[in-house]
Amino acid sequence: MSENPTVPPTVPSETPVPATEPSQKPVFERRPRPMPGQSQPPTLEFGGKARLRDIDAEVERELAEAMGEVAKTLDSEIVAEERRKQSATAEGGPKKGRILRIHGADVFVELPGGRSEGLLPMLQFPDGPPELGTEVDVHIEGYDRHNGLLILTRKGAATIANWESVAEGMIVEARVTETNKGGLSVDVNGIRGFMPISQIDLYRVEKPEDFVNQRLRCIVTEVKPDERNLVVSRRSLLEREREEMREKMWQTLAEGQVHTGIVRSVKDFGAFVDIGGVDGLLHVSEMSWQRVNDVTKFVQQGQSIKVVVLKIDRETRKVGLGLKQLQPSPWDDISTRFVPNDIVSGKVTRLMEFGAFVEIEPGVEGLIHISELSPQRVRRVKDIVQVDQLVQVMVLSVEQAQKRISLSLKGALPKAEEAPPPEEEEEEEIEVKPRPPRATPLRGGIGDKPNLQLGGE
Repeated sequence: MSENPTVPPTVPSETPVPATEPSQKPVFERRPRPMPGQSQPPTLEFGGKARLRDIDAEVERELAEAMGEVAKTLDSEIVAEERRKQSATAEGGPKKGRILRIHGADVFVELPGGRSEGLLPMLQFPDGPPELGTEVDVHIEGYDRHNGLLILTRKGAATIANWESVAEGMIVEARVTETNKGGLSVDVNGIRGFMPISQIDLYRVEKPEDFVNQRLRCIVTEVKPDERNLVVSRRSLLEREREEMREKMWQTLAEGQVHTGIVRSVKDFGAFVDIGGVDGLLHVSEMSWQRVNDVTKFVQQGQSIKVVVLKIDRETRKVGLGLKQLQPSPWDDISTRFVPNDIVSGKVTRLMEFGAFVEIEPGVEGLIHISELSPQRVRRVKDIVQVDQLVQVMVLSVEQAQKRISLSLKGALPKAEEAPPPEEEEEEEIEVKPRPPRATPLRGGIGDKPNLQLGGE
């Protein structure tokens, strides 16, 4: 029995069929019996001749069913692939990959899980080809379905740019060639570009010529291939990186931490310091243990300094910083250096109604109460001392815990030599004559006669 792919094998049965003519013998027709699970095959009529159109229809139906199954399989594979791509890109965030192999300008990276590999361009390794097995932080940018590879990029790494591939938002490496009226002229892989002076740094740049011959990572902000116009910005990239650093910093920031920051701006009341994406205020009172009259004498814009976190307000996102806390406090051993009755020199720093403050050591001030300014009564402090005047004072008391020292100006004055007591002179005896008796009584008085009446004797 021959096998027909379209017609399932059947078991023949003989059924008498009446002859078309009475003189002919009955002709038996083969009617195939369907196997279990198979559809009813086409019947043979008219002396065993099958209708071709019925067979063709059956073949087309079965072919359609088979192609439908193939289409479903392909669709499921495409859907799975898209889901894998979406899940890969939706995971986001940096991932740690391991360098698997290097082929020419391509670096293959194995990601956690081992389900697929990623591809990095060699351009993103400016220090040279990485060693096999090295771990790198990567981001998933997309999925190459044709090669079954994830398209990876290193955070902030530059990519190759030409007029066919350059696009806005792309990170490129620009070499500064010269300065011009509005900023810097740059070269991006042979493409001449322009960086405005306001886009060089996060803050105002006073000397753009300092960037000449430097290689800067920047973002393409404007590109017009027809006009051969390319504009890049380093500030946009710095702001993006700073925002990422800020969020990480707020998660780990705590009081008492010591950070190295950059002074971004200087004001009369203090300075703002960037400690890794977060700007904190270094108040003038926290800069030094001594009184600060000029902030620029202690910090300058662009200076790198170490500061300690004093206070954090997470609701308003304000941070208070300190600088003097990283230096020894002059009050730690003040009682060993100044004791009562010591005569010391100092400079008057402030005048108040109740007295004057005198700095007897950098960061250590004492108070001369108004009653200790002079042996005589003092009505106005400025009548005795003036600001910035050098004086000698005597230490009256030292309170280390309260950080207070009482001073006396009059106590430090040299004592005048005591004058000898005056000599006693002999008193001459003077004869006193008795007063004659009064002849008339005193007016308005009662005299010696208490019973006298008014107007009578």
